[in-house]
Amino acid sequence: MTNLFRRFGLLTVITVIGLIFVGGFVRASGSGMGCPDWPKCFGMWIPPTSIDQLPVNYAEIYGEKLKGEIVFNPTKTWIEYINRLFGVLTGIFIIISVFFSYKAYVKTKPLIFYLSFLALILVLLEGWLGAKVVSSELHPTMITVHMLLSLLILGLLLFAVLYSYRAEGYLKDLKGNRGLTFLIGIGIVLTVGQIIFGTQIREGIDIAQKSLGEVGREQWVDTVIGKVWFHSGLGFSILLVQILLFLRINKSSNQFSRKITISTLLSVLLIIFSGMLLTFAGFPALIQPFHLTLSVVIISLQFVSLFLFNVKNN
Repeated sequence: MTNLFRRFGLLTVITVIGLIFVGGFVRASGSGMGCPDWPKCFGMWIPPTSIDQLPVNYAEIYGEKLKGEIVFNPTKTWIEYINRLFGVLTGIFIIISVFFSYKAYVKTKPLIFYLSFLALILVLLEGWLGAKVVSSELHPTMITVHMLLSLLILGLLLFAVLYSYRAEGYLKDLKGNRGLTFLIGIGIVLTVGQIIFGTQIREGIDIAQKSLGEVGREQWVDTVIGKVWFHSGLGFSILLVQILLFLRINKSSNQFSRKITISTLLSVLLIIFSGMLLTFAGFPALIQPFHLTLSVVIISLQFVSLFLFNVKNN
């Protein structure tokens, strides 16, 4: 049961990151209202593939929620529907993980079960919040809260899996280090701030896109340039923190902690590079979900580092 929990736990973590990537792709492609209702899509459990499958008066029924985009677009509809399927798959994986954590650890290491169960509760809350995002017609604040809640779920799942590894005798040579914990904590706060500002920039780009149109793509970033520079400043601050962590942790004899630190540093360099592409290449849609997913990968690795150097060995 312990091995099954760890396998499904890791699979769930990967699925959550995949869900965030798909959600980013939904936003970048403008498919957020591809399904104007929830949980069904145009009143159907299986979305339509052509306008012939919709009621003749569908524009009257869904016109307001579609924000004027009353010409049916099956590509956007299915992009949003795949996003919802990913959400359901994530929920199923978490339910399985909770079951295995209960069987394996509820009597010996109940914290692992409690973390998994709390993640399940938050996933249900996330599903409800997703419905509110749709009903609010993609309100920016709702989108930001939706994103932050997914990061919390990710952290809980990672800690549950890591506790499981430690409970089975792994990672025992790592010791708590307050100095490293402080630096890692700063890195996490900066990364969360960067993600929040990223959502604000995305909101500004959406507004600029509507007002300037595609012909004014090169001017989109100019409308939020102040936020972009602050966002970039946070990125370079995270890079500085990771360099300091690398210099300190690289002296450690533990290979796993060094790999995590190097992976985080490389991910920060990649996200800075992708951010430069977004800024100077007219905010290309394909780069946006990768940029968002890199930020989630970074904070996931930071969560792992926080566990390694903050949780005492038993």
